[in-house]
Amino acid sequence: MKQRLLLIIIITLSIIRLQAQEFNCDIRVTAPSIEGTDRRVFEALQTSLYEFMNNRKWSNVNIKNQERIECSILLTVKERISSDEFKGSLNLILRRPVFNASYNTILLNYVDENFQFRYIESQTLDYNENSFSTNLTSTLAYYAYIFLGLDFDSYSLFGGDPFYRAAEAIVNSAQNANEKGWKAFDGNRNRYWLVENLQNATYRPIRQFLYEYHRLGLDLMSEKPDEGRAKIGETLAYLNTVNSSRPGLFMLQLIIDAKRDEIINVFSKGSAQEKTKAVNILREIDPANSSSYEKILSK
Repeated sequence: MKQRLLLIIIITLSIIRLQAQEFNCDIRVTAPSIEGTDRRVFEALQTSLYEFMNNRKWSNVNIKNQERIECSILLTVKERISSDEFKGSLNLILRRPVFNASYNTILLNYVDENFQFRYIESQTLDYNENSFSTNLTSTLAYYAYIFLGLDFDSYSLFGGDPFYRAAEAIVNSAQNANEKGWKAFDGNRNRYWLVENLQNATYRPIRQFLYEYHRLGLDLMSEKPDEGRAKIGETLAYLNTVNSSRPGLFMLQLIIDAKRDEIINVFSKGSAQEKTKAVNILREIDPANSSSYEKILSK
């Protein structure tokens, strides 16, 4: 009997490992500006969102528990429109471990300001891949696929393609939704344009940057810092190419915002020639933060 029980436990654990979900996502819900509201609804929402992101299988890729993608989502509720309707913002951060280091690099740090949704305490969060369910679950699913796409892009060239297509399908299904953020005319920095930038052939050098910067550059830094830095310097040309054709592109700015401090640290230890070349490119791409790049030259 004991042997049979042990066998059942081993088989169950094996199945769990094979079906491990993709995310280890920290979810926080806060409503600092809303007074006189039962806080239990926000606590319940936080639990529901955590389970939605972390307990769902988002792809057919087998990911071990220790390889789950690290991310965080902060939902700040700013307005309660009705008993079950809210308006707020999402702060989305995606991280990636660096090979042979205790350091996690940031792939994305973005605030989605146009987030309006409905939620009733303890409701089940339904999601249908083939149709627009609710703005709450469709938005979370959209960013789950964006996270997967960016993570896979950083490990293999254009590895994120299937996940961007899944995110695009959500955008297409949301074109008749009343909520903002899904349509081209809602502004030039929203969910529509984010996935458009990632799939647009003209901007493919951004994705080449994501792969070579991380896999061929940053992952090499612990063992061969000079070679890793040199490769990172080469990858800046990809960003410069996109900037030349479309200055201020949404996705380009997101990449620069995520990588600015890290790039400054990398090149602060480089040769005078590496520093000068990197600073010249970075000033061209990110003129609003030119003064920040002076730190590279001063160290």
